[in-house]
Amino acid sequence: MTRSATYQPGLAWFAAIGSAWVFVLVALGAFTTTIGAGMAFPDWPLSNGSVNPHGWLTEIDKFAEHSHRLSGTMMGLITIVLAFWLHHVEARAWLRQLGWWALAIVIFQGVLGGTRVLFDPVHVPGFDMSLGQMLRIPHGMLAQIYVCVLFAIAAGLSRPWVENSFGTAGDRVRRLGWWCVALLLVQLTVASTMRHNYAGLAIPTFPYATPEGGLLPAAWDYKVVLHFTHRVMAAVIGVMVLIYGHFLWREKTLTPFLRGCSMLLVGLITLQITLGAQVIWTGRSVAMTTGHVLVGALTLATTFVVAFFTGRSSIDRTSP
Repeated sequence: MTRSATYQPGLAWFAAIGSAWVFVLVALGAFTTTIGAGMAFPDWPLSNGSVNPHGWLTEIDKFAEHSHRLSGTMMGLITIVLAFWLHHVEARAWLRQLGWWALAIVIFQGVLGGTRVLFDPVHVPGFDMSLGQMLRIPHGMLAQIYVCVLFAIAAGLSRPWVENSFGTAGDRVRRLGWWCVALLLVQLTVASTMRHNYAGLAIPTFPYATPEGGLLPAAWDYKVVLHFTHRVMAAVIGVMVLIYGHFLWREKTLTPFLRGCSMLLVGLITLQITLGAQVIWTGRSVAMTTGHVLVGALTLATTFVVAFFTGRSSIDRTSP
């Protein structure tokens, strides 16, 4: 069968829907962690030995954890279909390879999540967290990589990408975009480490680090260091996104739509910082904390897609 790199609406929409579903998974994962329901069921892959465990529709902790498991299973099925669909019909080798990478990551994520449950009782000498609790950190980090891979596939399959209708960006805009993506990945890694070390309120005041208005914490330990690093990174990212947005808006070689994404990026960063402040001011309320995690993933995905489109000329290669 002869394959050509053409726009395929069915595959493109399937990838887009799969990319949207990942936010359901992220939201449920954030909600589960926020209410401390990660061990609502001590077994895996079943929940209390069942795919329909008693009480999961009436008890909030069981609902959170089992819904997260079910949404993860759905995400796995979507990724399987996407990888094989790409393999059979997509002409571009890099997109086919991304499909297999997405499948490998989602399988590993599932195993990592299950191992976290099974190893929860295993004590690690010298640490406050058990081995299972430690595995929550790489589980959260890898989720961000998975989001980027899914959105790369969806972007590459979209009509604007195939038809190259968004224009071409200069080197400065491309570099700034990837710098923002890199900083966001570092920030989300710090956030995951902070979150799972229960350091979300290690500095309980905002915007100052002390009740007296000090810019630096009065006392330091590893939780305070994690929390303070998260705040500093937020400030750095805020400045970088403003700079990126400025030059993206001025890039006349791009379409008005892609240039207009600069305002969306600034809006998302503003919302994310506002939610971060609300997390402190509300004492880590469930709604604000879950929203902060969800908007963080959305900010990464949006920044990645914009940077991906502006770097199209150096990414896209059509297979023979």
